[in-house]
Amino acid sequence: MELAYIPSPSHGVQYLGPIPLRAYAFCIIIGVFVAVWLGNRRWIARGGRAGTVADIAVWAVPFGLVGGRLYHVITDYELYFSAGRDWVDAFKVWEGGLGIWGAIALGALGAWIGARRRGIPMPAYADAVAPGIALAQAIGRWGNWFNQELYGRATDVPWALHITSSADGRVPGYYHPTFLYESLWCVGVALLVIWADRRFTLGHGRAFAQYVAAYCVGRFWIEYLRVDDAHHVLGLRLNNWTALVVFLLAVTYIVVSAKKRPGREAVVEPDAAAEGTTADAAAGADGTDGASGKTSEGDGETARSDAGPATGSTDLTKAGDGAAPAEGEAKTKTETKTETKTETKTEAKAETESAGGKKS
Repeated sequence: MELAYIPSPSHGVQYLGPIPLRAYAFCIIIGVFVAVWLGNRRWIARGGRAGTVADIAVWAVPFGLVGGRLYHVITDYELYFSAGRDWVDAFKVWEGGLGIWGAIALGALGAWIGARRRGIPMPAYADAVAPGIALAQAIGRWGNWFNQELYGRATDVPWALHITSSADGRVPGYYHPTFLYESLWCVGVALLVIWADRRFTLGHGRAFAQYVAAYCVGRFWIEYLRVDDAHHVLGLRLNNWTALVVFLLAVTYIVVSAKKRPGREAVVEPDAAAEGTTADAAAGADGTDGASGKTSEGDGETARSDAGPATGSTDLTKAGDGAAPAEGEAKTKTETKTETKTETKTEAKAETESAGGKKS
């Protein structure tokens, strides 16, 4: 008897009247929102404009869904086109079956189209959204849990996944929860990319390449644990070979890109940079400091007040007006001096007249 295990949902769909609400689809939708939210924050921090990530995602997400489904259908074609199968099921995305390799490849094509229309460098956009994509994958993998699919080998570990369904060839029992392993790995990849991007100032697509390489490492060993049907080449599952090839391509790109284009892009969205330059120019034309909001006249007043004590002016606390004390005192001194001179002359004249009177 198993004392600890991860239970599987009895069903992955709820009905709101006649409308089916599928958990698999909700996991994907939530993942997309998280990816756009985080990508938008990172894009703004890089100097881009708010909303640009979402605008380009309008192109990337549909392309990614189509690409993910195409990869799954092509690599598991016998599920849809063999004897006794209905090819129409190939279009039933809500039932599961999206290959991340095709989703990233075709999603990147859609993003490139959207970025080109906005005049944005694709590598910079890819760097901004890379951690968000990893988190989207982490959330999306829980859709496999609701569908009771893509589990690993039988095991008796305390965190084993309890499969209860017997549909489509499943055998009820306890298996490695590979969906959980990959979900946790993707969270780790997102944190790794964020840290490395801050630590090494990654640019020109290298943050995205790091995400790809790190994901492939985890996917290789997780894929090795899975027991669902898959094509094998030289003893390895097809997805193992895909992970190996993509990993080598990502590492090669990081090395070559670092040599040819070191550092990070100074401008990621030309329109946003142009608007900032125009605003700065307008601020300079009307004498306004864009950073502090002070005018040049105000700065001049401050300069004069600060320069007052240095020139030996009188104490400003003697009067309310800073310039009045010196002017008033000078006027008083002049009047006093004039009155003194007048009194001196009057007394001298009187003494002369008195002396003249005695002589006569």
